[in-house]
Amino acid sequence: MRNMGQATAVIDPAQVEFSAIRAQGPGGQNVNKVSCAVHARFDVAASSLPADVKERLLALRDARITTEGVIVLKAQGSRSLEQNKLDALARLQALVDRAASVPLVRRATRPTRGSQLRRLDSKAKSSRVKALRGKVSE
Repeated sequence: MRNMGQATAVIDPAQVEFSAIRAQGPGGQNVNKVSCAVHARFDVAASSLPADVKERLLALRDARITTEGVIVLKAQGSRSLEQNKLDALARLQALVDRAASVPLVRRATRPTRGSQLRRLDSKAKSSRVKALRGKVSE
């Protein structure tokens, strides 16, 4: 098996801009006064990622990537701001890892002689079966 070309592209947390926002959903009085959800913004073009990874990352059809090339992630799973930051970083790293793997180029192959003969035999057999379905002549 060939190497998938896994590039090492690690995100520097200093290049990610975090902003605390109010979380949505249930939480009682606490949800109205604590800003524990996080918006993580990562500018792909200004990052220190390799050029080919940046290219594949921007080519992804993902709603979280803006037209300016900024990845915006919202993390609000935890009631802790730090835990939400870690969650956003992990999800961002997973997205970059997906773009870092080089897709294998598919090479077209020709069918073997045996498979061609089997296909033609089955077509001939099917043709004979259908020809026998006609009206019976007296």
